[in-house]
Amino acid sequence: MLPSASLRSCARASTRSFAYSATASSSSTAESEPLTHFRITLRRSAIALPKNIKGTLVALGLHRRLQTVYHRHTPDIAGKILTVKELVSVANVPASAVRNKLEQRMERKAPRGYVVTGSKLHAEP
Repeated sequence: MLPSASLRSCARASTRSFAYSATASSSSTAESEPLTHFRITLRRSAIALPKNIKGTLVALGLHRRLQTVYHRHTPDIAGKILTVKELVSVANVPASAVRNKLEQRMERKAPRGYVVTGSKLHAEP
């Protein structure tokens, strides 16, 4: 059994790793725009988890797996993310990358109509 001092250090280490993983993705974005929002995606289901965890996910606006929401950097949102850190993936994004529900849907949607990629009638040997 581990002593309580090592448990506390493990808890601090996991908090530090979360802060590092959230800022690690920021280096790939443009340096000119400040990172002002969290992009939070629910990766794992909350089935059979306690009500307080499910309530935290609802408070973040996450209802389905692979659903993505955007929230401003605030201490209360950061605390909620730390509560469910095993279930979500988080990235820091600038304000220009924030998408609402309709914009996310339009990005996923295929373009209308069809495109002729080749024709046997006009094929050259």
